[in-house]
Amino acid sequence: MTEILHLSTFLRRPFYDQNGDRIGRVRDIVARLGDDAHPPIVGAVVRLEGRDLFVPIRKIGGFSHGRLTFEGNRLDLRRFERRPGEILLSQDLLARHVINLVHGRLISGNEIEIALLDGRWEVVGIDPSSRPALRRLLGPLGRSLPSTSIVDFASIEPFVSHVPSARLRIPYRKLARLHPAQIADLVEQASHEEGEEIITAVGLDRELEADVFEELATSHQLEFLETRSDADAARLLSRMAADNAADLISEIDQERRLSVLEKLPEPQQSKVRHLLSFNSDTAGGLMTTDFCALPASATVTDALSAIRESHAPSESLEMVFLLDESNHPVASVSIVDLVRARPGELAIASARAKMAFVGPHWDIHRVARTMADFNLTVVPVVADDGGAMVGVVTVDDLLEDLLPQGWRREFGMSTVTE
Repeated sequence: MTEILHLSTFLRRPFYDQNGDRIGRVRDIVARLGDDAHPPIVGAVVRLEGRDLFVPIRKIGGFSHGRLTFEGNRLDLRRFERRPGEILLSQDLLARHVINLVHGRLISGNEIEIALLDGRWEVVGIDPSSRPALRRLLGPLGRSLPSTSIVDFASIEPFVSHVPSARLRIPYRKLARLHPAQIADLVEQASHEEGEEIITAVGLDRELEADVFEELATSHQLEFLETRSDADAARLLSRMAADNAADLISEIDQERRLSVLEKLPEPQQSKVRHLLSFNSDTAGGLMTTDFCALPASATVTDALSAIRESHAPSESLEMVFLLDESNHPVASVSIVDLVRARPGELAIASARAKMAFVGPHWDIHRVARTMADFNLTVVPVVADDGGAMVGVVTVDDLLEDLLPQGWRREFGMSTVTE
């Protein structure tokens, strides 16, 4: 069985020479971040007569016994300087936040665990529990207390914006495994600096960055837009769904609101301007103008082809709407019913028995009742005169608007796991 050692076992403890004489004190343990699942330990920082020196791992003995000794012939007296990719386990990780990539949560590294694997000392995990505090409180008696909740280091990602090394950044490919809502939760749990680091990482994928921004609470959206230019803010908003972009623009400081709006590309600017004309608590303010609609004469094959070619959000595509000559919806067909139908049939033959729609000025509670009564996940919005279809309201947007502000925090979804 592999022996797990605690970082705290070595910190601030004497560093000895081969004769057993004390020559310094251990300040920190140095590891190298890279592609390894478990970062290898490359050495220790030792305090000697007021100077911090680096001692490479090949010249250190006694790890497994908790008493570090110098096994070289000559100690390099040059001051320690961090090299690119190196991380100090105590200074950079201990008692700091790290990202648990499995659960999409922030945890605190209350202890760092190391082990000898295949002849190499490696950082194998962190302990976010309160057990390390008890171990330190008990002193020598507590060093034998085992860690009971070690999180594998391969499953976490540390924040490194505070580390003076330009090469250390949160890898985008790791964050991309998470759902945008999970990433948004991480941003909201984190400090502003940590949140900026996450946003910078996902910024390598402009679409993912926009998806994450859509999931953020309005206060956090505004916080991260403050430092962006109007052009950069417009670039981000141009990739967001038009309804979400309109909601955010309506919250931006009035003196820069028009500037950002005018920098949006067409047709996004037109969509946003149209949505801004409605009260945010109505179907018009909640709707998206991206949906899939076809003439009432369309076949099942036509409908499925239109879905494949559409750039509308997936939530809007759960229904295909069939329109008359006035662009008024006369029927709606679910994607499930279209898949089950024969390709050559008219799509309207698979339509719902009863057509339901809402008006752009209906309040969200009336919209919710309609969707609940007709068991709808997406409902068309029809102009006040009962004519053309102008958008759709999806159930996810409706729920988000009905839930109380700050609900993620109130229900523990944006808190750090200890």
